[in-house]
Amino acid sequence: MSLPVTDTHEQAAPKGDAPGVREVDTLIIGSGFAGLGAAIKLTQAGRKDFVVLERGTEVGGTWRDNSYPGAACDVPSHLYSYSFALNPTWTRSFSTQPEIQRYIESVADKYKVRDRHIFGCDVQNAHWDSARHRWIVQTNKGKFVAKIVVSAVGALCEPNLPDIKGIGDFQGEIFHSAQWNHDSDLTGKRVAVIGTGASAIQIVPQVAKIAKNLDVYQRTAPWILPRADREYTPLEKAAFKYVPGFQKLSRLGIYLMRETQVVGLAKAPIFMKPLQFVAERHLRRQIKDPVLRKKVTPNFRIGCKRMLISNNYFPALAQPNVDVVTDGIEEVTANSIVTKDGTRREVDAIVVATGFHVTDSPTFAHIFGKGGRSLAEVFDEGGQQGYKGSAVAGFPNMFFLVGPNTGLGHTSMVYMIESQLNYLVDALRTIDRYDLGTVEVRRDVQDRYNTDLQDRLASSVWMNGGCASWYLDKHGNNTTLWPGFTFEFRNETRKFDLIAYDSVATGDLPAPPAESAGTGKGKRAGKRKNTDDMTKVAAE
Repeated sequence: MSLPVTDTHEQAAPKGDAPGVREVDTLIIGSGFAGLGAAIKLTQAGRKDFVVLERGTEVGGTWRDNSYPGAACDVPSHLYSYSFALNPTWTRSFSTQPEIQRYIESVADKYKVRDRHIFGCDVQNAHWDSARHRWIVQTNKGKFVAKIVVSAVGALCEPNLPDIKGIGDFQGEIFHSAQWNHDSDLTGKRVAVIGTGASAIQIVPQVAKIAKNLDVYQRTAPWILPRADREYTPLEKAAFKYVPGFQKLSRLGIYLMRETQVVGLAKAPIFMKPLQFVAERHLRRQIKDPVLRKKVTPNFRIGCKRMLISNNYFPALAQPNVDVVTDGIEEVTANSIVTKDGTRREVDAIVVATGFHVTDSPTFAHIFGKGGRSLAEVFDEGGQQGYKGSAVAGFPNMFFLVGPNTGLGHTSMVYMIESQLNYLVDALRTIDRYDLGTVEVRRDVQDRYNTDLQDRLASSVWMNGGCASWYLDKHGNNTTLWPGFTFEFRNETRKFDLIAYDSVATGDLPAPPAESAGTGKGKRAGKRKNTDDMTKVAAE
């Protein structure tokens, strides 16, 4: 449901600015798990001067947008939720998209943060104003001026469309998995699915049931593990709801079991062999045809690319109306797909399941920091580097949620998000405590941090498994994943380490030019905070 701009937001408009410009202390972009969590945690911390800009018409982010047939999570339900908002009513061990979306909406209602949102608000660009020491954020619903900007734009939000000759000339139905056309009926049609990643392996079994024939275009075969999914029994549901501590204990057990995978993924890839054995046996049991089995057998070590889970993908590929095409696509015509061997396959509809822009998100080109340099330019030059996934040098007063090297290949991203929320809230508390006008992570600190990350990643399966994946940027660095146990990241982000940042007290900032001074509140209004005292809190 789209909500209007409320009085809460209108009251934040500055007295000295142009009509319609709204000024807030903290502006959050995006309202998936990260942005919604930030709104809740800021509210709980007693902060009221903030707003959440969400381009969609509802909270939920990727779980709102990815509503394709068969969409579900590959992390167990009880772990894929906020620790402060456990859901005792999950119906099954791995939740489907509709159930997760309902959960997210219920959390927004429970914590009463919808009135902090402006829905249907598309952020067009954000510029750091060095004279005003503020972020100027332009949207389709007007301009915002903010002291702090929190980017909660998820990594899986910008669909990656394949660069295939002639694809724009296709006359049939075509859509990306994250932009599913629910008005389209694929029953009895000739359908092509391009891609064999996490979305595709959920879509293919559903489309195979109704399509006349289905061509699955595979560039790289994924490793697939059995999906231990089942409905919870009435007794289990009652225990989750009424037995004190039962759900927390179940969640802890899932967390610890998942965390054991880190040893093989990030530290000693040899320990991935048991999982690869399970995946190989799963493949042998479900694919009997030796020709097809050879086609869908991966040629890299398990874990190098994202590990997938499914019980119905392989059986779907074995159906007589489904073909796995491993020859690369040469071009798309008005009514067919032509592969590099010259074969032409006529199709009525194409489902593009080619993933998302992760290390090269288009949003990076619209965020401009010091000196007018965009985040895209900075990342293109030196790779997608940040500090604790939460800050980037050259972008003062901006914090990132699900930033560089916070991704996971084994467990719940919600755990990482909550860790970053701890860091964010303490950062805002520290800024208020010392009346800081600007904070910016030091370049030398960020460089050392990333050198250490890449050293730790060097022995991981992601760098030694024999594959090319979307985890890597164009420089060959893994700028997506966290290289260790998640509790290590939690410990690193418990407190905001001010000593890692260049900071300037409000009273020491130069006055903005007269034409942008507004009411004059930006002038030297405060006293410089004691440097020794600031260093002391940074070391705490």
